[in-house]
Amino acid sequence: MLKVGVIGVGHLGQHHVRVFKEMANCELVGIHDQNKARAQEIAAKHNVRVYPEYDALLKDVDAIDIAVTTTHHHRLAKQALELGKHIFVEKPITSTLSEAEDLLAISRDKGLFIQVGHIERYNPIVIKVADSINNPRFIESHRLAPFTPRGSDVSVVLDLMIHDIDLILGFVDSKIKDIKATGVCILTPNVDIANARMEFENGAIANVTASRISMKRERKIRFFQKDAYLSLDFQSKNVTVLKRGDQFEQLLPELLLGNIPVETDKLVDLQKIDASNIKKDALTLELESFVESISKGRKPQVDGEAGTEALRIATIISDQIIIKSQ
Repeated sequence: MLKVGVIGVGHLGQHHVRVFKEMANCELVGIHDQNKARAQEIAAKHNVRVYPEYDALLKDVDAIDIAVTTTHHHRLAKQALELGKHIFVEKPITSTLSEAEDLLAISRDKGLFIQVGHIERYNPIVIKVADSINNPRFIESHRLAPFTPRGSDVSVVLDLMIHDIDLILGFVDSKIKDIKATGVCILTPNVDIANARMEFENGAIANVTASRISMKRERKIRFFQKDAYLSLDFQSKNVTVLKRGDQFEQLLPELLLGNIPVETDKLVDLQKIDASNIKKDALTLELESFVESISKGRKPQVDGEAGTEALRIATIISDQIIIKSQ
């Protein structure tokens, strides 16, 4: 049975502890956090051992889950990899590209797995419609949230937008040709609102917006492709799928001439998908995938390479915004 440890039991890490504790095919050996009182609180809640030192926890596990502030990802992940431990690390993989590439080199050399916590890949609504997203031509995403100090140590691009960057890179099978980005700092020294337009070599366009000073919370992404329109609402876990009807080609000329009503149900097939009743949440699916990848020797869906590519694009976007604001 895979032995796992968790370092960092704050806002996110506490949920990682809960999921691992409930998982049947792994053993949660222990946790570590610099905040000893917090570590004891979570340990008591989930009946798990606290390790006063990270080094000691690493010696007793096969894999480590790193759920700490991004600035510490590289140091803690490198230490684990050098001791031969597989790692799960929350997004973004590291603060800089050079740090990410360093981790990749070590993992390749030692034959170890890195999985990065781009949790939206495991969102039930994404899983429900993944097979229907085929060669999208235009993608639009909005990820808006009210301000909170958590995550404000990095720009909104690395804090929020990177989720959608990873999703888009996963669904568009093409390299990026051009990126144009804008953004501003409002409440923090880092960028708080950002917009990026990504153009791919195959002609696909993605328009991505992220804000952490919004009055409302919104997480939506829309895919426009030749045969369908898909709108995914991550908040409500609902999907709207609009496809051409069986008689679309036949009726289109008559529609354009004004001979038939626009609202005819013969033109389009409207489908509503509700994934809110799926029992397992995205985090459970994500961490189960991590354990399964190691147990079966199978590359994680969001491996170190995928996490590094998402960071590379996010870094280009961030750098463009910084240059324009100078």
